[in-house]
Amino acid sequence: KDAEALRKLGYVQELVREMGGFSNFAVSFSIISISTGGIQLYGYGLQHGGPLLVTAGWLLVSFFTLLVALSMAELASTYPTSGGLYHWSSFLAGRRIGWFTACFNGIGLLGVLAGVDYGLARLLIGFMKWPDSLTVTFTIYGLILFSHAILNHRGVRVVAWLNNFSAGYHMAVTALLVGALIFSGLAQPVSFLLHPHHSDGFSYPYSFLIGLLLAQWILTGYDASANVTEETINPSKSAPWGIFLSVFISVVVGFIMFVVMTLSIPNLDQATAFGDNAFPEILRLRLGDNLGGLVVALVLGAAWLCGLATLTSVSRMVYAFSRDGGLPWANLWSHVSPKTRTPSFAIWMLAGVAMALAASVKLYSAVVSVAVVALYISYGLSLIARIYGTHHGRFKKGDWNLGRFGGIITWIALLWVGFITVVLMLPPNEQAGQVLGVSFTGLVFLWYSVVEKRYQGPTHEDLPKSASKNRPTDLQESPIPVS
Repeated sequence: KDAEALRKLGYVQELVREMGGFSNFAVSFSIISISTGGIQLYGYGLQHGGPLLVTAGWLLVSFFTLLVALSMAELASTYPTSGGLYHWSSFLAGRRIGWFTACFNGIGLLGVLAGVDYGLARLLIGFMKWPDSLTVTFTIYGLILFSHAILNHRGVRVVAWLNNFSAGYHMAVTALLVGALIFSGLAQPVSFLLHPHHSDGFSYPYSFLIGLLLAQWILTGYDASANVTEETINPSKSAPWGIFLSVFISVVVGFIMFVVMTLSIPNLDQATAFGDNAFPEILRLRLGDNLGGLVVALVLGAAWLCGLATLTSVSRMVYAFSRDGGLPWANLWSHVSPKTRTPSFAIWMLAGVAMALAASVKLYSAVVSVAVVALYISYGLSLIARIYGTHHGRFKKGDWNLGRFGGIITWIALLWVGFITVVLMLPPNEQAGQVLGVSFTGLVFLWYSVVEKRYQGPTHEDLPKSASKNRPTDLQESPIPVS
């Protein structure tokens, strides 16, 4: 049944459907990885807003991110393909917006992969007390990327099992962290959560805005559930629930974790001075070297699992995009290994590009900003396509939908995407804006000079033969999917 639904969207079943609903949810939940984002950017949050930013900022970002997730879940139910956002935009608004959506989604997911794995390498070096040099950092980073690539190469069965394990592992680690801190005794009253604090030299309102990167970095990457739909059983229901529940559960658990973590800070100025190492150092101060070190080690394990799931997601998106001829050497990146049934060449290519990306951006928070902004640009483009498709009668709701509230939720979500995109390119993360500005200029040049003439967009087998020679463009009616 799932293979037939995929065929009616224009594609044959090449990947193996071995993921159930929980596995689909686990991929997105593992990429969101509240403990990974917490350990990597908690110090950034203290520097740019303090306890008020960590708690109130989390709730603010969480509310609007849930609206974005709801809108995307509705689209995932209608178009259950590995292309995810790329196919949503293409089917609803044409090949041009679909191509740009795919490009920014790929850049964003690559940024997430680089941000998670490079951040893990830096934290691992600090945890193990190894020499802090670029050579050591990039050696560890390369080994982490290699481990993710080799496991993804071996097949979806191994990755699906690890993602299932990852979901439970993340919950267990967070529960241990919270329980240990509460048992050791909180250091601050509840009113401390509303304490404004910053040490970045900016005005506090500005610091609070740019500090939202902490929460938005964590609540990112949940489109992974859509990217693995061709490997998921009953994807029109499993993928939407995977997107929504991964965000909702992360919001609740993340808020509890940050509240307890913040109330455990013995001295705010000292914690802020720890910088990027604030999270592990607070754990060591409150729990001691042994238990604190154990919790930090377990969180580093969660970060490794997060990177593994991220490479799974981006490789499937690149596979789907290349299948339609969207990238140079597309036949290579869309190749599925007959032995492992995975897009093996795409997996190794992406690991190499992630290595280069981390080497090209100097400030770590800028790497993170590139990832978040690029991803949310692709999210925004898919929401614009949904609005456009609804207006032109192209969007047909799937099995999982928001009913009459879908339209207003999409508009509010789109406004948030526009707002957070601008905020996260402000100083000190202006390099993210520069990288994305250069990327956008290059993509526009490529589209009008080369791609527009050669790229036809997604196929659709149910089109009449006369129409199938001219696949959907911005002015042609988009194919209507089966519910």
